Amino acid sequence: MLPMTAKDELAFKTPDAMMNGQATIDVIKSCIPNIKDPWQLVSYDMDTILIAIRIASYGEKMDMNTTVPGANEQVTQSIMLPELLDRLSQVTITNSCKLKDGLEITVRPLIYRQIIESQIRTFQQQRIYMQVQQSTTMTDDEKTQKFTDSFKMLTDLNASLLLSNIEKITLPDGKESVSDPAQIKAFVDNAESKLIKEIEEELAKIRLQGSVQPIPMKATAEQIKNGAPATYTIPITFDNSNFFV
Repeated sequence: MLPMTAKDELAFKTPDAMMNGQATIDVIKSCIPNIKDPWQLVSYDMDTILIAIRIASYGEKMDMNTTVPGANEQVTQSIMLPELLDRLSQVTITNSCKLKDGLEITVRPLIYRQIIESQIRTFQQQRIYMQVQQSTTMTDDEKTQKFTDSFKMLTDLNASLLLSNIEKITLPDGKESVSDPAQIKAFVDNAESKLIKEIEEELAKIRLQGSVQPIPMKATAEQIKNGAPATYTIPITFDNSNFFV
């Protein structure tokens, strides 16, 4: 593990490289040369890698600004990053889930490239939506068509991610399973919306494995007096724009 160089730090100040994930990829290659293709890293590993790079570059402690709920007070919390790594090392990764009807879904974890491509396409569609909404030259029919097209693109994107995340479906009796991509697609295309929603919720939980969970905090007597709960949590998010500064 190597610390970040001045060039690496500049990469995180380049908006385009931040948006398309290239900055993160370049920094991982620089700090962990043994990882030959960071684009292939599974989502479970990203927080661990980013924390390790942060420790090597800036030390074990990280200060975070947060708002105390209820008290509406801005405070700075010091987070010990090795403790976060220790928690992550104790997480047991699960690659399957069982649905209410007994179906078992074996999961293929998303890789970093898939995650970034999804984020870019979602951002593009959101930008189109805003442009159409603010347009003063398009007719109502044209706006409706653009909204419809944008919604379809997002629906197709979500369906594509869902299929990419499913490796195998095992029937309730456990004796028969389906791993052929065409058959899985046919199953998803014809399944009831309630079942698809359940699958999406379960896969969303599995994707969070390897992510740092919110940290519990205790409010001071003064903060409690001002309306804060006795205990609360603060989310730990590794936004490259503020994590590597």
